Amino acid sequence: MTAGQPLHTDPPQPQRARHHSGGPPAALDAGVVPSHPPPESDGDESWVWSQIKAEARRDADAEPALASFLYATVLSHPSLDRSLAFHLANKLCSSTLLSTLLYDLFVASLAAHPSIRAAAVADLIAARSRDPACAGFAHCLLNYKGFLAVQAHRVAHVLWAQSRRALALALQSRVAEVFAVDIHPAAAIGKGILLDHATGVVIGETAIVGDNVSILHHVTLGGTGKAVGDRHPKIGDGVLIGAGATILGNVRIGAGAKVGAGSVVLIDVPPRSTAVGNPARLIGGKKGEDVMPGESMDHTSFIQQWSDYII
Repeated sequence: MTAGQPLHTDPPQPQRARHHSGGPPAALDAGVVPSHPPPESDGDESWVWSQIKAEARRDADAEPALASFLYATVLSHPSLDRSLAFHLANKLCSSTLLSTLLYDLFVASLAAHPSIRAAAVADLIAARSRDPACAGFAHCLLNYKGFLAVQAHRVAHVLWAQSRRALALALQSRVAEVFAVDIHPAAAIGKGILLDHATGVVIGETAIVGDNVSILHHVTLGGTGKAVGDRHPKIGDGVLIGAGATILGNVRIGAGAKVGAGSVVLIDVPPRSTAVGNPARLIGGKKGEDVMPGESMDHTSFIQQWSDYII
């Protein structure tokens, strides 16, 4: 294998995937794919993986041009973590950062840290349930660069904690080059995360992002200058951050808060409130809502009338 050459399995044989014992799952209706495992499921991970394989079989049958890719990336693997490791390794390899090295690194990290696998499953469910453009779990796994960037970051975060910082930073650099998402390995990211579109997302070293947060493209969670120490934003659970928003400094965005597109936030935002504008101002919120904005993806409910919408 030459340097940087993508990993390969045995020559793709898409037809073999249809003859496992017990037969393949029933064909899925493209318009009817559950967004969350049923209560009787034996676990989110196994349920989501079965959905991914069924979707991949369906797509391989419908589009022969993708059959070899789907077999090599999904159908030839025994588990979600192996498929994810294989796909990330091929996406992120270079002439000097070999795919075999990356595959072994991802497989070892996913095996040693079940919390990373659980977070990946939560992220898949988040994308499928929150993004109307998400065609299925397999679509997210294979094509959503925001999802892939976050999974690679989780491994880089483990490396950083193990003081393997040179490798963690090298992985961060490749993720930024390939996916246009720049997350420092030291940043702490929760589960159920959706980076919608993801292009241009920047998250600094001491940032913390809670669970069930949705972040759109060109969002910056950055510092304010050359200050050292704890200098980046802390994002609470269930927060929604609109496209192009910039949040700077060691400020706190409270649980269930909403930051409007294009806003510049320099001070704390209380829980369950909405901040918009440059500089951002609070314009109230819906404190009685049951669903957090990060899960509802509701960007505009704060506008009650045209007088509230100032250009």
